[in-house]
Amino acid sequence: MPQTLAIGAVLTAEELAERLAETATQALIDEARLSPKPGLVDSRSAGAHQDLSLNLMVRSARSLTSTFYLLALHSWQRPADIALRQEVGRLGRAGEARMMAETGGVNTHRGAIWAMGLLVSAVAMQPESLLPGHIAQRAAKIAALPDAFSPKKFSKGSHAVQRYQVPGAREEAQSGFPHIIGCALPQLHDSRARGASESEAQVDALLAVMTSLADTCVLSRGGLPALQAMHQGARAVLEAGGMSTLAGKQLLRHLEHRMLADNTSPGGAADLLAATLFLDRVSVV
Repeated sequence: MPQTLAIGAVLTAEELAERLAETATQALIDEARLSPKPGLVDSRSAGAHQDLSLNLMVRSARSLTSTFYLLALHSWQRPADIALRQEVGRLGRAGEARMMAETGGVNTHRGAIWAMGLLVSAVAMQPESLLPGHIAQRAAKIAALPDAFSPKKFSKGSHAVQRYQVPGAREEAQSGFPHIIGCALPQLHDSRARGASESEAQVDALLAVMTSLADTCVLSRGGLPALQAMHQGARAVLEAGGMSTLAGKQLLRHLEHRMLADNTSPGGAADLLAATLFLDRVSVV
């Protein structure tokens, strides 16, 4: 089991920010390295991506450490208000620009900056309150506030949300990250309790998200049929007992073949898995 972040001792704002930034960065790296993940970059391959690699994902994650540090530092013991929302937005956009410079313009972690940035800020707001649901609700309060300086540009995810009338990353955050709190974290803990290895439990947590998330990365590439295939395939793996069983492993290979044939990658689910690993390491259950 991964080492958790000790916040029990009294920390200065700088000390807490440093620990949160390191934990967030490591969660992104661990998600990237985790294998096997259908359609995603992992330690075996680039999945359905032509422009990504594990090395690029790791470099991208490390380029964001300073962003997470500043988000935590500026959110330290602050209320969720317009001023904080605008500061979180400004720092997130600066982090995205730094990431894009590191990757040569390849979008590696844009969605993760949003989800992870909100959760890092939420922990720093009240570091004495570390129940996962409480952290997620504080993040939701920030996400629900308007940011007048947010650029009015449409991403592929935004287009998918509009075209298919589904909730996207913004709605997931504003709802308190239900796919983390209600799906991924319970599955992670349950799989560990049933004797799965840490990597098996983490893949199970990813699959739990994939059973129901309207992943806009999948929708953008493969439309509704591909999304439905992902939901059904992920559910089948978990119903067979998950990654700690032979049947689960075989069904995961079937799901991976289908997603590669559809040229789809559950990037939204991967972002939420990284955020899940972060929450698992900083929160008190």
